[in-house]
Amino acid sequence: MGMTGRTTGDATAAASTSYPPAPGAGIPPINPRTGLSTDYLNHFTEAVMVLEMITTMPECVDDLKAWQPKSYCEHFAASRLSNRETVIAAYHRADPAVREALDRAAETLNVVLAKTRNVVVSHRTTPEAEALARRAASWLKPLIARMAAVIDGGSTPGSGRHDCQAAIDAMLAQ
Repeated sequence: MGMTGRTTGDATAAASTSYPPAPGAGIPPINPRTGLSTDYLNHFTEAVMVLEMITTMPECVDDLKAWQPKSYCEHFAASRLSNRETVIAAYHRADPAVREALDRAAETLNVVLAKTRNVVVSHRTTPEAEALARRAASWLKPLIARMAAVIDGGSTPGSGRHDCQAAIDAMLAQ
């Protein structure tokens, strides 16, 4: 059932009873198995795309500077999506192990992207910053794919757990 024409109170009531809403403009789908939306992946894929472009398009530095780490709920709360309350409520009802797997992957992505952003922005004209941007982009893509698998229900909760600092250290050591 779509969110068109509903009040916020009605949307919250609907969030507690059923999902996914009917897809439409401004309404990201919620996976019925996991209660999560792949729209959250955009937060990371857009940052990775900017990292890939920054070496050939230095004017993208402002986009990279503007990127900030966000949790799943922060991402949707800040969005203009018409069903953001439904998406957040579905997240809170999701299996705790699935939420933990998503949050752990998001924490790793947020930390790595934030640290990479800081280095690339501070030293963007150096070959080392360009190399780091390329390395980070290629390293982050499999993590984003792993997060997509969690959201889609294709990854068992707890698989692919990453310690944030170990992940960052491994990437920077390459």
